[in-house]
Amino acid sequence: MDELNGRMIACQILITGLIARVANEQRDPLRFLTDFRDEIRAVVKGVNIAGMDNTDRVRLVAQQTVDELFSLMKPPSAD
Repeated sequence: MDELNGRMIACQILITGLIARVANEQRDPLRFLTDFRDEIRAVVKGVNIAGMDNTDRVRLVAQQTVDELFSLMKPPSAD
């Protein structure tokens, strides 16, 4: 289980870095991040989760993960 958790954390870091990289190339990075976060949240809200008894819990954890990833990003510095 520790190996799986480590891999998931690595994937989250990779995805966060990729999103930040794309955002930095945008004219308005904060607007891009906000719009992208909203789109991802909508996908998580609407995705079909089959084969689970408690899909609400799975959806809540996924939503929290999305929020956590985006909270790691901050606006680019003025430098």
